[in-house]
Amino acid sequence: MLCRSAIAVTVSLAIFGCGGSPTAPSDSSSSSSSTTPGTLNVRITDSPYGSAKAVLVTFSEVMAYRDSNGTRVPFADGSTSTWTCDLKKLQNGAQDLLASGRPNTGTYTMVKVVVQSAKIFFDNSAVSATPCARSIPEPAGASFPLALAAREVSLNGSFGLNSNAPTTILIDFDGESSIRQNGSTYTMDPVLRVVSVQ
Repeated sequence: MLCRSAIAVTVSLAIFGCGGSPTAPSDSSSSSSSTTPGTLNVRITDSPYGSAKAVLVTFSEVMAYRDSNGTRVPFADGSTSTWTCDLKKLQNGAQDLLASGRPNTGTYTMVKVVVQSAKIFFDNSAVSATPCARSIPEPAGASFPLALAAREVSLNGSFGLNSNAPTTILIDFDGESSIRQNGSTYTMDPVLRVVSVQ
């Protein structure tokens, strides 16, 4: 089983780093930026946690920031409620759409992902038509809630959003590095990295 100390968020893309959330975020755009919308897609993949059959992670928010001004990016179905992904179904190059929206064009400096809850299952796989959905039924058998050591993951850096073509960010939710066992309890300290920006 995996036992490790708290792990800081890691990032693979050179233009991205990690940091805390900006102060005083809002859902408005900075006054000096364009009000023309562009398309931003946030996709997710996984580096798996090997001993589990399912790892259900429920997200409550995805935000894109220009300086301290944040814009909420709706989940894949257009809602701003919650969205659940089974990390085990995102292994081996599989990916799915986490969020997609039309923020105003301009230069963005951060994407923030907020995890609401997570649970690990050891006996059976989850049954779902897609890796991510509004909700995924929990499989039967042994399971443990994952205590969250952190809920917000901020990926800092600079990327442009324009009206001519969509911008797609692919992030890897590293399940193996995120989950720790301590006796009979499990903790998740979410470790995400940016795989690509296109």
